[in-house]
Amino acid sequence: MAVPNSDTLVFFGATGDLAHKQIFPALQGLVRQEGFDLPIIGVSRDGSLDRRKERAGDSLEHYGPMDREGFQKLMGLLRAAQGDYNDPATFEKLRRELGKAERPLHYLAIHPTMFAKVVEGLAKSGCAANARVVLEKPFGRDLASARELSKILHQYFPEKAIYRIDHYLGKEPVQNILYARFANPLFETVWNRDKVRSIQITMAEDFGVEGRGKFYEEAGAIRDVLQNHMLQVLVSLTMDPHTGSDHELVRDEKARLFKAITPLMPGDVVRGQFEGYLSVPGVSSRSTVETFVAVKVAIDNRRWAGVPIYIRCGKKLPLTSTEVFVEFKRPPRETFGEIVPVLSSHMRMRISPDITISIGLRVKKPGERMAGQDVELTFVRQAADDMPPYQCLLSDAMRGSAELFARERGPVADCRRSSGRRDATLHLRAGAPGGLPAHRQTRPMAQSAASGKQAVMRT
Repeated sequence: MAVPNSDTLVFFGATGDLAHKQIFPALQGLVRQEGFDLPIIGVSRDGSLDRRKERAGDSLEHYGPMDREGFQKLMGLLRAAQGDYNDPATFEKLRRELGKAERPLHYLAIHPTMFAKVVEGLAKSGCAANARVVLEKPFGRDLASARELSKILHQYFPEKAIYRIDHYLGKEPVQNILYARFANPLFETVWNRDKVRSIQITMAEDFGVEGRGKFYEEAGAIRDVLQNHMLQVLVSLTMDPHTGSDHELVRDEKARLFKAITPLMPGDVVRGQFEGYLSVPGVSSRSTVETFVAVKVAIDNRRWAGVPIYIRCGKKLPLTSTEVFVEFKRPPRETFGEIVPVLSSHMRMRISPDITISIGLRVKKPGERMAGQDVELTFVRQAADDMPPYQCLLSDAMRGSAELFARERGPVADCRRSSGRRDATLHLRAGAPGGLPAHRQTRPMAQSAASGKQAVMRT
């Protein structure tokens, strides 16, 4: 039986940073490219409808691009409901604004501490009937709080109506990692511990935490990007192929991979903080929250046992770039007797700002001598995502497609080995420097990306 589309989109946090940078551009894309013509209700603690429209225009001017025709159509669909999320009257206003809507989609682009309160308000006001709810990350601070939040959600919404968002799952280049791996038999023959020497995943950002100091104090680099975005990239790189087209089978393979990740020890983790973080508004003057983190991950299964995987992410670094670097093993003896650089055989998958897939090769230098040089052959290059991830995810949620959202499926949601031998959730304790080796194998991009001024914290 076909799943009915939602008939109204409600988004909480209409004046927030996420709405400004991501949601309004995504909404314009839905209107302009997909013919979206349903009511859009923005809910926030402050701001009139005119203020919402002004905020939307500023958003599209900065993060668009602005499309005048699409913008005018969007403004015609936009509504507003103003009030405090702790006040039941706010949800009564929303109920009146919904009018005859029967299947609203509620998108909670708000601080995670307000999830439970807003869900309760939706239910008590009648706004949750036949509705769907989309929740931004982070979903809880740890396993216990995630379970508690799920328990609260399930009081008011069935699991099929709950959409847990990680916008990296909506990014075209992240989806392309999975497709490129399993659609090309060449990769499968070398994608294992016998051929791969190491894997590096780098997310470098040249900006800080502008306007998000209070949020970042509660999240840090680990909760903000490592335990969600970077682990989604990791699992796409290392999971076994799924059988069949059912997206639940993809989730099963991802869950199996997560269960094989061994717990991180203190020596596997390096945390740092960029100079000037303590002076950011909303940040404690004695904060030990990390703005840079690097971890060494091990996967204890037949495919990846013994292959070191390095993940690093941080702010205020020399450049903005997110990429994967898979380093292949060299043969035990070089045929031409050369001392070959370690990085001469690799595959690079760049996720942002541009999208590329490249392979590193050695070719002969011109001349009589049998001497080589390194080249990188790029066979995929795109300027940007064809569809911004939030547009993709909101479109899917409105249609009732949960393929790119997290689902809770009993024991699969708890990433523990079935034998109980070890807990495979990541124990991210603060570690002293030394978790990563001297990066003689680190490519120039990663060297420069990881060389920003960071104060390493010891705990």
